[in-house]
Amino acid sequence: MSFARIFVIARNEFLEIIRDRVLYIICFYAIILAIAIRLLPEFAATTENKIFLDFGLVAMSIIGLIVAIFVGTGMVNKEVEKRTILILIAKPVGRGEFIAGKYLGLLAVIAVLITMMTVIFLGFLQLGKITYSSLSIFIAAIFLFLQLTLIAATAIAFGVFSSSLLAITLTFAVYLMGNVTQDLLQFGRLSRNPTVERLSQALYLILPDLSRLNMRNDAVYGLAALSDPTTLIANAGYGLLYSAMLLAIAILIFSQREF
Repeated sequence: MSFARIFVIARNEFLEIIRDRVLYIICFYAIILAIAIRLLPEFAATTENKIFLDFGLVAMSIIGLIVAIFVGTGMVNKEVEKRTILILIAKPVGRGEFIAGKYLGLLAVIAVLITMMTVIFLGFLQLGKITYSSLSIFIAAIFLFLQLTLIAATAIAFGVFSSSLLAITLTFAVYLMGNVTQDLLQFGRLSRNPTVERLSQALYLILPDLSRLNMRNDAVYGLAALSDPTTLIANAGYGLLYSAMLLAIAILIFSQREF
């Protein structure tokens, strides 16, 4: 596997996504925050600071999720539909290099997206004179990137063997289930039904535990900065390892696919 070829593919994918005007969504994020910082005090008497903090982080998460899923699931299918995949695999480019390059290109876009939205968010917090922990927000942004890294790998893994619509549906399902895996495990224990308990344990082991990569509430209350560094590192490692596993599965499936 050539890192030079992976870098070229990643760079081309990054530029292609940028040309699709995906980053224009940042302007939409800024407009949403501008409206929210004006309207939220009308609905909340003394808690508007916490509400705006939470709203800004939720909006950032939703926008990043949409980009990760819709772009990630369509990466391979777009090349197949345009028949450009035949040209690519005819060249000395391995299928693993192709998937890895596409994935890294998408991650670069997500990183730029989160960075710019975080800067805009901090600007609005300063403008509104809202009290916040900059370190907590920084940590929350990093873990949001790790969460979207995992979701992007999931989207690509589904996208290499199914239609874009099915891949989008499955990825959204994994995202929703991944946020409640711990609740499912607890539900299985409380049910006192061996079958339900085994099923909940299986789902917990198979599905990603996205709650480990969600630092939004901690950022809102300034607790992320107080978190145990060992726990943060362990959770970050979990996200990266799970993403690598999904990417390996995507490469394996794509390597067996006939065109």
